Amino acid sequence: MKLKNEVMLITYADSLGKNMTDLSQVLDKHLKGVVGGVHLLPFFPSTGDRGFAPSDYTVVDEALGSWEGVQKLGENYYLMFDFMINHISRESKFFQEFKKNGLNAKYKEMFILISEFFPENRPTQEDIDLIYKRKDKAPFQEVIFSDGGKEAVWNTFGEEQIDLDVTKDIVKSFIAETIKDMASHGCSLIRLDAFAYAIKKLDTTDFFVEPDIWELLNEVRDVAAQYDVDLLPEIHEHYSIQKKISDHDYFIYDFALPMVTLYSLYSGKSNRLANWLKISPMKQFTTLDTHDGIGVVDARDLLTDDELTYTSEALYKVGANVKKTYSSANYNNLDIYQINSTYYSALGDNDRSYLLARAIQVFAPGIPQVYYVGLLAGKNDIELLEATKEGRNINRHYYTTSEIESEVTRAVVKDLFTLLRFRNTSASFDLTGSITISTPSEESIEIIRMDKQKQTVSKLVANLKTKSFVVTEDDKLIIKQ
Repeated sequence: MKLKNEVMLITYADSLGKNMTDLSQVLDKHLKGVVGGVHLLPFFPSTGDRGFAPSDYTVVDEALGSWEGVQKLGENYYLMFDFMINHISRESKFFQEFKKNGLNAKYKEMFILISEFFPENRPTQEDIDLIYKRKDKAPFQEVIFSDGGKEAVWNTFGEEQIDLDVTKDIVKSFIAETIKDMASHGCSLIRLDAFAYAIKKLDTTDFFVEPDIWELLNEVRDVAAQYDVDLLPEIHEHYSIQKKISDHDYFIYDFALPMVTLYSLYSGKSNRLANWLKISPMKQFTTLDTHDGIGVVDARDLLTDDELTYTSEALYKVGANVKKTYSSANYNNLDIYQINSTYYSALGDNDRSYLLARAIQVFAPGIPQVYYVGLLAGKNDIELLEATKEGRNINRHYYTTSEIESEVTRAVVKDLFTLLRFRNTSASFDLTGSITISTPSEESIEIIRMDKQKQTVSKLVANLKTKSFVVTEDDKLIIKQ
């Protein structure tokens, strides 16, 4: 099914029920009209990072389902799959063969050998300091071959995730084959996970290296276009990089909106939110929550440093069961620029604040993505967090089907479903239409969305201090609080 301008659910295959069969039943029973697309988080065999260390893209993890189950979902919903273009599991057949046969391995060129990447007597500490990294050590891992030989390879993220050399023909063929296979199973959109790390170049930060990164993206887009598949490059960084990607006519993520919205609701001030909405592109997917934490760096300069600090500190004060330690190395936090919390709990488990946040997201430029925990206004899962000592698991609750039956009866969830159904059916949210933002007072904001033909007009009038708002379509009341 082709991509549609309808809300996309983000979920793991085993988070709304035990597997894809349960997920399909939940979608059919509770979410018809609420969501039109599904970002099915990694469902391939994986050795770590909740699926983001894939060992084999050609099969579905048997515990989660089958290709038949995936394709069944694709009959009713447009689907997005993840492609970890930067890395693959060290348990993959490619890396295992490399470990076995060493420098004579068939797949040797798939990986980046540190001894070949750096000139003699390097890397120096200066080289390592230059690398843009999200962990406090050099992004290298030693490999011990079957004959006892040793080599270090590039390893940006977790120990299970070995980086690929995307400049080599063997990796380019692997990328092309993977995209073709994904398309054959009903994928209409591919999320390029961690793509900004994929280009490594001597004497650079090895992050979003230009112009090489554009050559990579364009090559991948050319392959995907053969199968009518769109790309969504994933990157958590300064919003200006997202703007660059947008200028190259790719879909982007609005990862700044979560923090800007929190600031606006904590402070009761509308100026920063209004400014961001005015300059945001339409060709994007908006988020408030994802499987990762709430990004801080994404909103830098949209909020001042003082405002970012204020928002972060307010989150720990206002947020329900949120502690700084949950976003630290003590809980295996891989990204120091993210705060671990559900969005509902970040707003103090407050229905009014939460529903207003979602109304803002609905009216923002782009297509809304709603994470499964957020779709059910889920609270922080402290029990899972403590059982696993994994900070991000605070926002990765496993819902049973009986829990879902109960959650969908809550007033805040019912109102959210009403809001999302409205977003999916109103012509005013046409991505070729217009958006007008005004701030009648310091604490209020008005957003008007209109289709290209100017026949349908939807309006959000909100007070960020009192959390009251009204949504109308052609002056007809849709929702009010």
